[in-house]
Amino acid sequence: MTAQHPETQLPQAPAAAPDAAVQQQAAPGGPAAALLQVRAEVAKAVVGQESTVTGLLIALLAGGHVLLEGVPGVAKTLLVRALSAALSLDTKRVQFTPDLMPGDVTGSLVYDARTSEFTFREGPVFTNILLADEINRTPPKTQASLLEAMEEHQVSVDGVSRKLPAPFMVAATQNPVEYEGTYPLPEAQLDRFLLKLSMDLPAREEEMEVIRRHSLGFDPQDLRAAGVRAVAGAADLAQAREAVARVGVAAEVLAYVVDLARATRTAPSFQLGVSPRGATALLKCARAYAWLCGRGFVTPDDVKALALPALRHRVSLRPEAEMDGVTADGILHSILATVPVPR
Repeated sequence: MTAQHPETQLPQAPAAAPDAAVQQQAAPGGPAAALLQVRAEVAKAVVGQESTVTGLLIALLAGGHVLLEGVPGVAKTLLVRALSAALSLDTKRVQFTPDLMPGDVTGSLVYDARTSEFTFREGPVFTNILLADEINRTPPKTQASLLEAMEEHQVSVDGVSRKLPAPFMVAATQNPVEYEGTYPLPEAQLDRFLLKLSMDLPAREEEMEVIRRHSLGFDPQDLRAAGVRAVAGAADLAQAREAVARVGVAAEVLAYVVDLARATRTAPSFQLGVSPRGATALLKCARAYAWLCGRGFVTPDDVKALALPALRHRVSLRPEAEMDGVTADGILHSILATVPVPR
């Protein structure tokens, strides 16, 4: 239960006046109205975090995955559980530990003595939302077991590929301050996450509300008692994805996305800039956000709103810049301030 600093927040959606192209979708009973109602349901269990919920919805609309970073106790796990309950989606949780094996996530072949045959036993990855708790506590070999699932939405075991349910999203959490017993996520793994959302400690007023709810008997394990109900489902999400795919992007906005990505590659403080995959990810996020805001087209402000969460984990600082206290978010802010915005 937390708030985010202003520089890490997404502006609120939806916009005051929906565009005609998506007005029908936002009508009562439409997928946009249903998905926006999800935030109200999540708020019954989690104080604040509207922008984080918006980020998770954007990832679902764009078919991507989310890395949630925050210290213990800021409701990362509760947020994902409440979101899946409001969306009526199946969710499974895996606590990533140093001894976790790839088969514990993807599933494995099990010998059946009755039939003298090996049968496949599905792992927890066969779900709609996989909560990968403390993903950086498991070795790279186990982390890599998620790469195929995240990229191709399938799992290959013993040469046989098995499709994952649709929709499918990995919501991974990690602790940014604890390094003992952790394994930094490799660039290839980080690049599979559409967004990296930072969850900070709550403001005093929000923390007061958290404590008040607990004093009244709030149980984070019992979302039904908290009043969280399903207001949308897989069908709404499928319709919404089709609508997002129709959101228009002007050539000038496309050029702006490319210019931002290229600027990260020439920034002196970065030793690794954003790849074309990162630029594509930013575009997907901007389209989903524009649709949530009730518009049938992407604006430069949509791109700017999603630039930090879509790009911050795709860049790498030079060692000397880290020693000087420079942050990836700080450099990205400078790039957003210097790259010309189309009019």
